Amino acid sequence: MTVKIVIRRHLPNETKEQTYPLVMKLRENAMRQVGYISGETLRNFDDPEDFIVISTWQSLKDWRAWEANPERIKLQEELDSFARRKTEHVACYNT
Repeated sequence: MTVKIVIRRHLPNETKEQTYPLVMKLRENAMRQVGYISGETLRNFDDPEDFIVISTWQSLKDWRAWEANPERIKLQEELDSFARRKTEHVACYNT
C-alpha cells in the first residue's frame, strides 16, 4: 500500500540562503531511496514561512527506512536549527 508523508516546516525567510540548499539535498537524497515515488513542496499563501511537503512512498517500511537514515537525520537537524518550530512528519494512507 502506498503512503503519503506530510511534512510541515516553518522556515524564516531570512534563512533562505542557508535552508534552501538543505531542503534540496533532502529532496535529492529522498529521490534515490528505495520506494520513493514522488514529492511536492507547497507554500502557505497566508504565511510564506510555512511549507508543506507531500511525498509518496511504496510502503510505510520504505519511508521509515529513509526516516531513520543517518544522513537524513543530520540534514533534518541542521534544517531544524533554522526553523521556527520543529519539523512535523505525518504518515497517511488513502481510505
